[in-house]
Amino acid sequence: MTTTRTHLPRTRKTTVHCDSRVIPFVIQREGEEAAPDNLRLTPTGAGRYRLRYADEDPRDRDLRGVLWARCAFSEVDDKEQPTGRPQWRMMHPLRQRGCMQMLRCQVCAGPARTPLGWIFLAGPNAVDLSGEPVLTNQPPVCPEHARTAAELCPHLTGEPVVFLARSAPLYGVIGVGYGVRDGNVRVVERPDGPVPYGHPLMPTVLASQMVRRIGAFRLLSLAELFTELEHVA
Repeated sequence: MTTTRTHLPRTRKTTVHCDSRVIPFVIQREGEEAAPDNLRLTPTGAGRYRLRYADEDPRDRDLRGVLWARCAFSEVDDKEQPTGRPQWRMMHPLRQRGCMQMLRCQVCAGPARTPLGWIFLAGPNAVDLSGEPVLTNQPPVCPEHARTAAELCPHLTGEPVVFLARSAPLYGVIGVGYGVRDGNVRVVERPDGPVPYGHPLMPTVLASQMVRRIGAFRLLSLAELFTELEHVA
């Protein structure tokens, strides 16, 4: 973990408000149920297997080749946003993956990078800062929606921990491991935490959330974050 402090000149003031009408882009909606699976295990030699779909599409795998759980998509409105009642404690696996892969805002799906880095939010007890690495399954937020995300997300609080990160490389996925049990392809492993890319289990993992490692960062409050962003606006 690297901690740095930057002192910047003050410029014009920018006010950021919470919009309670917003539903974050990554939130799963009613009706977006898990798609029926047709999982298969293909032998790759030396007692190893690779998990796949019988009718696999290239979009079923992420940039590192990991297989992802399929999930239905709701209809979208005239702004290309998902519709349906929000399931607040669930993130749609493929929208979460898209925002994490591209480092897009979890609320609006727009660009999340700021002149100071990326903004990641966490609940006060959600991240263990005593050891390495610092991991998150929460996509970043843009400055416009930082307070909105803090107030709407049930995993956060009105005053979350703010990570202002200079780097956030891909780490791995949250998922379950498959194998053959009683002649059928079934879940045989439920890892306690994220599975890093390159782990021996990864070829048989079905992923549901992508995880990044928060690299060089500073810890701020929301008020401190907005003050620093005002300095560079």
